[in-house]
Amino acid sequence: VANNELPGIMELLNGQFLMPAPGGDPIRNPDVLPTGRNMHALDPSAIPTQAAVEVAEDVVRKLLEKLADENNGAYPESIAFTLWGTDNIKTYGESLAQVLALVGVRPVADSLGRVNKVELIPLEKLGRPRVDVVVSCSGVFRDLFINQMNLMDRGIKLAAEADEPLEMNFIRKHAIEQAEELNVSLREAACRVFSNSAGSYSANVGLAIENGGWEDESQLQEQFLTRKGFAFNADKPGMMEQQADLFKAALKKVDVTFQNLDSSEISITDVSHYYDSDPTKVVQSLRDDKRKPMSLMADTTTANAQVRTLSETVRLDARTKLLNPKFYEGMLSTGYEGVREIQKRLRNTMGWSATAGEVDNFV
Repeated sequence: VANNELPGIMELLNGQFLMPAPGGDPIRNPDVLPTGRNMHALDPSAIPTQAAVEVAEDVVRKLLEKLADENNGAYPESIAFTLWGTDNIKTYGESLAQVLALVGVRPVADSLGRVNKVELIPLEKLGRPRVDVVVSCSGVFRDLFINQMNLMDRGIKLAAEADEPLEMNFIRKHAIEQAEELNVSLREAACRVFSNSAGSYSANVGLAIENGGWEDESQLQEQFLTRKGFAFNADKPGMMEQQADLFKAALKKVDVTFQNLDSSEISITDVSHYYDSDPTKVVQSLRDDKRKPMSLMADTTTANAQVRTLSETVRLDARTKLLNPKFYEGMLSTGYEGVREIQKRLRNTMGWSATAGEVDNFV
């Protein structure tokens, strides 16, 4: 194996030209290798790519098939999504394309490959109802992909304003109800893209769990709603307005919460970010019937994408690492740093229990 790292640094220090190369997951994009070149991420205006759209459509098909099978053929009316900045860099916009696919809109690229508009897919071609979405974007996603937030907002409002039967367009159905409930226009009621306020990051739920600074789950839920309830509105560019009532009104309609696991490098208990932004129990507390929504995760780390329940994913992760003797014995043999790794995974597993309640007792 060639050692290109130090020679690459020396070339730069000598003022020489170093060949550029993409960064990201080498399994998903083999062009990342060899390392030691001048790494770049991607052109934000070019996502989602066509390849990402095709993978996203496959995941959405599997997701809706799984949900329809478990609900006597009925489609969910609303799905809560979490979008991450670094994950969309690695996948070139797969989870972003999933949101657009559920709504039933298609991203359209110009002659230079820049994706700057969307078009509505006719219901006859879509072959199913348009599913409403509530999108919670990470702070990094907000910083890197503001144009894509604009794209999602425009696509969702395009669907909300489409003159279609309400039983085939859940976005329009919910937007009409919320416009009447909140006494706002249809376009404002159709805002579905939320994040932190400018300069703010995460819901800090993970920080509260790590420091023990919480007394009950309702405190964590209120923290999530307060920090993530800033709406993006394409009609008011450059502004992130606090819209707590609209955020709650959208979340109370959610039937399913959904996240993507799209890197072989990081699992759901490696970091606190995944459960920090999970709205499962938040939705349960807001719903009129207090029913907990179904929690699903898509594993797109391989070519054959899988959609699993969150409890299945936590169970798989725990058996692979936290409860695996080869893992924890290996960690314990490395001393205090290994113990810290075990402690971190245990704490993050407890975080999933607090925010989603999807951790089996045996774990």
